[in-house]
Amino acid sequence: MDEQDVGDDETSAWRRRSRSPSGSSDSAPSPAQRSVALQPVSFNRHELRQIMRLYGQKVALGEWRDYALDFTPQRAVFSVFRRTSETPLYRIEKNPCMERKQGAYCVVAATGLILKRGHDLERVLRVLEGRPKLVLV
Repeated sequence: MDEQDVGDDETSAWRRRSRSPSGSSDSAPSPAQRSVALQPVSFNRHELRQIMRLYGQKVALGEWRDYALDFTPQRAVFSVFRRTSETPLYRIEKNPCMERKQGAYCVVAATGLILKRGHDLERVLRVLEGRPKLVLV
């Protein structure tokens, strides 16, 4: 028996095992499934309005200067920078996989520490809002 014969037998046996009863392969997703799986997660209009409101306040105070948006199939990230060339001060992330567990939204500091996580974006963003300062008169 040749090595080629053994390889062909193993390949045909693998093909038989990997097919479903309907005759189609389980490992190859349909084009519709592929397009859904490859679509990136994004922020909707309401979420972006909340984030940009906070961003505008911080820019007016001179604390933040730049931002970046990243959309991947797993999560959407809004990164906040003090200067363009630095690492982000904060990342506001939307991760739908965590929606039922700990909440889809989280705020992550530059060190990687998760400052706040939850189901409601407005509550999660409160961790970044400045507290009122007491002024002596």
